[in-house]
Amino acid sequence: MGLLRLLVLAALASERGAAGAAELVGNSSEGLLEFSVGKFRYFELNRPFPEEAILQDISSNVTFLIFQIHSQYQNTTVSFSRTLLPNTSETGTDRGLVFILRPEQSTCTWYLETSDTEPVQNVAIPLTYSERDPIPGGCNLEFDLDIDPNIYLEYNLFETTIKFAPANLGYARGADPPPCDIETGQDSRWRLQYEVYQYFLPENDLTEEVLLRHLQRMVQVPQVKAHATKVVTLTANDKTSVSFSSLLGQGVIYNVIVWDPFLNTSAAYVPAHTYACSFTAVEDNCASLGRVSSKVFFTLFALLGFFICFFGHRFWKTELFFIGFIFVGFFFYILISRLTPIKYDVRLILTTVAGSVGGIFLLATWWRFGILSLCMLCVGLVLGFLISSVTFFTPLGNLKIFHDDGVFWVTFSCIAVLIPVIFMGCLRILNILTCGVIGSYSVVLAIDSYLYTSLSYITLNILRRALNKDFHRAFTNVPFRTNDFIILAVWGMLAVSGITLQIRRERGRPFFPPHPYKLWKQERERRVTNILDPSYHIPPLRERLYGRLIQIKELFQKEQPAGERTPLLL
Repeated sequence: MGLLRLLVLAALASERGAAGAAELVGNSSEGLLEFSVGKFRYFELNRPFPEEAILQDISSNVTFLIFQIHSQYQNTTVSFSRTLLPNTSETGTDRGLVFILRPEQSTCTWYLETSDTEPVQNVAIPLTYSERDPIPGGCNLEFDLDIDPNIYLEYNLFETTIKFAPANLGYARGADPPPCDIETGQDSRWRLQYEVYQYFLPENDLTEEVLLRHLQRMVQVPQVKAHATKVVTLTANDKTSVSFSSLLGQGVIYNVIVWDPFLNTSAAYVPAHTYACSFTAVEDNCASLGRVSSKVFFTLFALLGFFICFFGHRFWKTELFFIGFIFVGFFFYILISRLTPIKYDVRLILTTVAGSVGGIFLLATWWRFGILSLCMLCVGLVLGFLISSVTFFTPLGNLKIFHDDGVFWVTFSCIAVLIPVIFMGCLRILNILTCGVIGSYSVVLAIDSYLYTSLSYITLNILRRALNKDFHRAFTNVPFRTNDFIILAVWGMLAVSGITLQIRRERGRPFFPPHPYKLWKQERERRVTNILDPSYHIPPLRERLYGRLIQIKELFQKEQPAGERTPLLL
């Protein structure tokens, strides 16, 4: 038992020490918090009780330090002084301050408080840097602080944008800072480069403990490079702003590392996190994402898609309705969303109606005219749309060339059109492939309405790009975890099973059913000319309708009683 306890303690220590040692403490009643360099500290802030924090015994080779504090969604304030001023304090969920140390200075003091009525659980850490390290936010001209190491994050339904202030070169204690915009050569801050990193939290986990623990991996340069994914590298000539696709309900942490290629030194900004949703909203907050209307819509859509996956080619008319529904509904949703400000639920209902009309129209076109090439063109374009979406779902979609809308849409359309062109000589295979792949993907979309999966962003990113004019600049990275692999396996299993079953069942049968209108016309002519056919003696439609009306009328007439009603003659 003693050995087992030691192993458990060692595991907990290693987990908490991923980015440095952590000190777990409660609320300080003395009003003073003592910190150590490079060590995380957990503590609780209450509204009436501001805290004074102190760091002592700072080494003489340290030129500046960055203190940062993090909470999940409740704001906290960190300030240089007890009096809160815009240029000496910062308020938010991920905030920090840069302390430029004076000669012989070995102690730093700052102040922490919250305006939230509820207690706020925080984690904080001070980090030190030498005179060779670049100073994050050292050339700030946009935000309030003179030196601002913070990452400012904004999000909406479509994209999440981070902004940060340019850095400056490091310098010794007591020296004047290098000028920011006088020179643009290799001896100025223009030689610095910025590496933007993205880190995904565990899926479907909105707990505070998980966030604060994983934030420890995103504050120091070595840990950021080891655990996060580098998205893009910016030069000093680039705009210090990067956009990403918003992932509703998925926790993401962003950080920027500024690198001095001349001295091969680097420093990290204060990381920022988001769930692309609000924890305090009454409706559609992080804990209750997923509308009832979406669940109903995608559940019914998946039931039809599941049927199409295994029986679509046999039930050709049902498949045509399914394809027409997708084809018209997708474009109608884009049109109505861009032109009208109506609510999402109303848009979804109107899209359902429009999609149904589109499905009936495609089915009626086949019934009346029997143009197989037109119907298969629609079928092939739907499959081509999904294949093109999968192509841009890969890292290929984040290439800089595809941030141009013209290049993107031309390439996307060419891939979509190429699919029906390739399979034009084997239309039955094209139809069965479409049934299996599209029908099974509808099941994936239904799963996403109940349980988060990154696979839904295959088509959602294309829809967002069509709806939002600024989405072209966003990087569309998504996490790919265990449940995504499971759902991907389910998608593949359904698609392969449906395609295999339909190919085996349709072997030896006609490729496509005959033209319905021609069959109906031939049958009508046969009935007219063949007097031996019982249907030949069927009365005209007018007489049949009149007979039905008489039968209905008789149902409401009072039944006459049986027996003699005439009085007897005496």
